[in-house]
Amino acid sequence: METTAKVEWSRQLRFRGTNAHGKSLVIDATDANGHPAGVTPMELLLMALGGCAGIDIVTILKKQRQNLTRFTMSLTGHRRLEPPRYYERIHVEYALKGTNLDERKIQRAIQLSEKKYCSVRAMLAEKAQVTSSYRIEKQTQSQKNGG
Repeated sequence: METTAKVEWSRQLRFRGTNAHGKSLVIDATDANGHPAGVTPMELLLMALGGCAGIDIVTILKKQRQNLTRFTMSLTGHRRLEPPRYYERIHVEYALKGTNLDERKIQRAIQLSEKKYCSVRAMLAEKAQVTSSYRIEKQTQSQKNGG
């Protein structure tokens, strides 16, 4: 299986990354004020990990007939101080909300993603210690009724 992408220099340290389907985003380095105009390459790596795990977990929970209404991941990476400044440690916090969620099924979905399915996590495993935690947020009656 082959995947292609194109990255084109725009100006200064800004690039546009485009996938084979024409979807694109701005990739940029931090400017003098500490603000990039786009996503930095290392932020993009964290987002890729979150997206990969998220797709796996949502797919598994749907197959388990779990009524997930909200799902967010917060990813924190700790980088080496010397070049190359790759992530040595990454922590993923999963926050899930839904109706009558089964905690065992959530644990199993996370475990399957982390140990078997998430290819981004597998790529990172050689260099970074990746840990995770999760929390199930309670859905109130008004949230169930749309209020």
